[in-house]
Amino acid sequence: MQTNLSAALDIGGTKIAGALVDSHGRLVVRAARPTPADKDAATVMRAVAEVIGELAAGPDWSRVAAVGIGSAGPVNAATGTVSPVNIPGWRDFPLVAGVRALVGERPVVLVGDGVAMTAAEHWQGAARGHANALCMVVSTGVGGGLVLSGRLHPGPTGNAGHIGHISVDVDGDPCPCGSRGCVERIASGPNIARRALAHGWQPGPDGDTSAAAVAAAAHAGDPVALRSFQRAGRALAAGIAATATLVEIDIAVIGGGVAGAGDVLFRPLRAALRDYAKLSFVSGLTVVPAQMGTDAGVVGAAAAAQQSRLEAFAPAP
Repeated sequence: MQTNLSAALDIGGTKIAGALVDSHGRLVVRAARPTPADKDAATVMRAVAEVIGELAAGPDWSRVAAVGIGSAGPVNAATGTVSPVNIPGWRDFPLVAGVRALVGERPVVLVGDGVAMTAAEHWQGAARGHANALCMVVSTGVGGGLVLSGRLHPGPTGNAGHIGHISVDVDGDPCPCGSRGCVERIASGPNIARRALAHGWQPGPDGDTSAAAVAAAAHAGDPVALRSFQRAGRALAAGIAATATLVEIDIAVIGGGVAGAGDVLFRPLRAALRDYAKLSFVSGLTVVPAQMGTDAGVVGAAAAAQQSRLEAFAPAP
């Protein structure tokens, strides 16, 4: 018997990816378009429609039971709207309504991209088998999501677990979100590079000032680059420990471009976590790299759609 499929969209500032995903997390059909992020709202929505149209063109579309959307944020699942920082034309844009108009009567579920990544890692990746987990994307920004008691916990607006805007330094640098000393302000790629440059790190002959270049310098033993990653690791450890103390997670999964730095990030992070997570009920907390890679967005959006559909048909308690 053929299983139902979920249609999934992963919307970012560079690419709009789509897939039909089966109940085992396999991508049956793929489609993608570049995100026209510098264009108006209607132009961006046309790119979304083209991705959906390509997915719907084949015979497998008739098996689609639900549609999941993981979008760069902020998102508001309660209103079905998105305002991605990296898509200026979309501000309070009614994305769910726009997608519903294209997919018929199928239910449509919206979550933030960090929550989608979390759903993917819990379903098929590094958090599989863990009932309580925090999963994070550490890249240009820092996002995340939570699994609690074995279920994805997106929260009312689809943003729960957004660890990037937990303050870990009350006297720290102002953050664009309005707070100070946020995890993102310290541990995101651009801020790792900013810190290194401000403290005397010199890029190589190619002039590359990215976090990846700082990571390469750290691997080569550059002391300023190492200290910038050590500071990022401490910020991440403080945010993870605070989250664990609040909701008793037992694993933290870290993905995104900055996680690609490997040991120069994970070694100081784990060392700092031993200092921050001292209470008995969080002392066993582990931190591991993500496994799902670039498919995390669509796999996670499909997982969110499947969970929502199952909950909709569950008997009332």
